[in-house]
Amino acid sequence: MKLRIGIDLGGTKIEGIALDGSKEVARLRVPTPRDDYDATVGAIATLTAALETRAGASGSVGVGIPGALSPSTGLVKNANSTWLIGRPLADDLAARLGREVRIANDANCFAMSEAADGAAAGAEVVFGVILGTGTGAGIVVRGSVLTGANAIAGEWGHIALPWAAAGDEPAPGCYCGKRGCIETYLSGPGLSSDHERHTSRRCDVPELLAHASGGDVAAQATLDRYVSRAARGLAAIINVLDPDVVVLGGGLSNIDALYERIPRLWGRWVFAAGTGEAVRTRLVRARHGDSSGVRGAAWLWPLSD
Repeated sequence: MKLRIGIDLGGTKIEGIALDGSKEVARLRVPTPRDDYDATVGAIATLTAALETRAGASGSVGVGIPGALSPSTGLVKNANSTWLIGRPLADDLAARLGREVRIANDANCFAMSEAADGAAAGAEVVFGVILGTGTGAGIVVRGSVLTGANAIAGEWGHIALPWAAAGDEPAPGCYCGKRGCIETYLSGPGLSSDHERHTSRRCDVPELLAHASGGDVAAQATLDRYVSRAARGLAAIINVLDPDVVVLGGGLSNIDALYERIPRLWGRWVFAAGTGEAVRTRLVRARHGDSSGVRGAAWLWPLSD
């Protein structure tokens, strides 16, 4: 058995999976010890041991985190789970587990999962987007996660929304300190806030989508703006990265209209489309859903390693 352990370290839970090839042989989850770094390291180590006991073998360990490792120091940075920031998580886990541990941003793990055996399996270049509470993305090239010199490759949510259109202004403020970041428009809270700015009515995303489906003109207009912004944002990625496949995950990826409407629109801004050539990039829904992150953490160790 070639066992690979994947750990998804979230703010409220830590989920672990054991894969034999692409087959899941064990899955467990435990609460995250919030604000306690040492207890978090211990919980990951205990969870790994329990998965290996259940699977009947030891294996490689990959961990997805809501942040990244600094290329210069090896310490955690940009983490929503703030008790991880500035800590040598990879070294501490390696010491506890007695083996090397690979760590990647959770959006990178999502992209890795879908590129390995998900909706983008077999594609050479994959851009994986998580549309949820935030807006994250990861890049996989020829089966490997692209991390980048600053460990921020794929931080699509923190570039400015391109090709400004009616209704985009005033640009919303972002927690990163800038204004008009893609995340402020395309995240779940961003979609709700946009509707409120234009209607003075606050709706959560399921309520908004129900109104749009029921013929509410204002809700439909909000969804139209969302589709346009997603098409513009992804067209910019196609112009730079030219991926074979864009995979959508997260709660908003369940909006069926995105997969038909965005590809109809993005050709307006994709450079190749100026010649009349069709955009060949495919837009698809994640195959593994909420499991993509933990599966992708396991896939940080290819079978050949």
